Amino acid sequence: MPNMPAPYMMKDWKKTALEFDKYVYNFDEKGPFMPMIWMDTMKRNFPQNTYGLYTALGDVREGPNVNDGENHEAIGALGSIIGASLVGIDKSNQDGHNYVAMVKNFLNKDNGWNIIMNFTSKKAHIGGGYGNDYWYDIFNNVLFYGVANYYPKEPGYDEIMRTIADQFLASATALGSNYSYSFFDFKTMKGGTNHIPTQEDVAAGYAFVLYSAYVKYNDVKYLKGAEMALQALQGQKENRNYELFMPFGAYIGARLNAEQGTDYDVMKFLNWTFEGKSVNRDGWGVIVGNWGNYDVSGIYGSTKDKGGYGFAMNTFDLAWPLLPMVRYDQRYSRTIGKWALNAANAARLFYPYDIPDSLQALPDRKGITKNVIAYEGLVKEPNLPGHIGKSPFAQGDGPLWAPGMPQETMFSIYGSGHAGIFGGTIHTTDVEGVLMLDCIATDMFQKNASYPTYIVYNPYKEKKSVSVPVGSSKVDIYDAVSQKIINRNVSGDVKIDIAADEAPLLVFIPAGAKVIAKEGKLYAGDKIIDFRFKEKK
Repeated sequence: MPNMPAPYMMKDWKKTALEFDKYVYNFDEKGPFMPMIWMDTMKRNFPQNTYGLYTALGDVREGPNVNDGENHEAIGALGSIIGASLVGIDKSNQDGHNYVAMVKNFLNKDNGWNIIMNFTSKKAHIGGGYGNDYWYDIFNNVLFYGVANYYPKEPGYDEIMRTIADQFLASATALGSNYSYSFFDFKTMKGGTNHIPTQEDVAAGYAFVLYSAYVKYNDVKYLKGAEMALQALQGQKENRNYELFMPFGAYIGARLNAEQGTDYDVMKFLNWTFEGKSVNRDGWGVIVGNWGNYDVSGIYGSTKDKGGYGFAMNTFDLAWPLLPMVRYDQRYSRTIGKWALNAANAARLFYPYDIPDSLQALPDRKGITKNVIAYEGLVKEPNLPGHIGKSPFAQGDGPLWAPGMPQETMFSIYGSGHAGIFGGTIHTTDVEGVLMLDCIATDMFQKNASYPTYIVYNPYKEKKSVSVPVGSSKVDIYDAVSQKIINRNVSGDVKIDIAADEAPLLVFIPAGAKVIAKEGKLYAGDKIIDFRFKEKK
């Protein structure tokens, strides 16, 4: 993976996320395939209306006039709420709607599973979950907990989160060390297999939910469940990276090590995330390389399908666990800083106005996207007629999902809604290619309160002086990598020298705060600023 990708062009991810929300969450939008949102009045699971978003533009399986309007996926709704919230939109009070309340309907009570599922009922099942694909059922609960992190006072959420945690704990107890299943039935508490590969990495999703529940409820049974799940993942003899969970294993592993004194192998989970040597989903991981004239390193998906197939949603979601992981283990600051720079640069190529017309499937129809709805993915070797040999190539699988799908289903609403994860964490500086990466924005259910914390990676071969905005209040700046206070009593824009190919982890602490070492950690006032201070040489 290059230190500095080329050609370099950083998309304004915050603006993209804001404009996506404005476009997609508009019931009055006119035109072909519009609006992209509708009300679902069937009142499944809760006596209230909910809402649907199309999975892809023009998806014929969905909409207000199909199956009573019930066919809509949680993965799109929940992800878009997280994305919007990260860029400052209050989804609990937007144009007279409380979208945060409405997604409660995805808690499937009527079927006895009592977890968040990808649809509000089996009647609406058009793919993903419901006893056929494990990751959908687990990831939607990770997403729901993510929404809950930003809306801690939402009525009814506390009860739902407790219900989910209890179901996950019962499931984890039943599974023990064996997660080798294609799905798990949360009513009978039994796993099963089918034509879909077993998905052992879901254990990291369990660990995230259960550790979050432990922090929220201060109930040690959830901590034990999280540790049990993560131990099952660590015990795997080979890379079982299937979809999105392995980096959550690294994040929760780092947190448990820092906060509970455990010794999980974070490097193993990171290697399994990045190396592209998964055995249950052949080649799944982080793509590295130059396709055609473009560096595409950092995008996440298959390293083998079509020579490489990176997906927009997966790429955005990778930042969620990886950035806060560094707060708990600064040894990975440079690794994650370098990945984020490459991924944030390459991810623009998912968008039809950020890649040449000759390198995308539907250049004549891109206007409908307003460049805020991305193609589902990017491939190295397209097999579409008329496009053989073009690389990289932006396309999507939507037309293959069902008969009658329009070509516009290559444009992914579900994936594009997650762009706010980049928008809320990735910030440019006055030096091109040097980013400020927020390690706190997606650090959910914090056990230890935090000060602003940023990775600032210098990809160049020489030292760079970077202007870092620290706010109007006076702060001292602690670098957790060098384990030194590098600036004192500063405010506004502060010039910081960063050595070549280095990535300090900067923590902005109140100026003059008392800094003390205690039990292997460094505190500024009552907050931990270095979880690994005991390792200072």
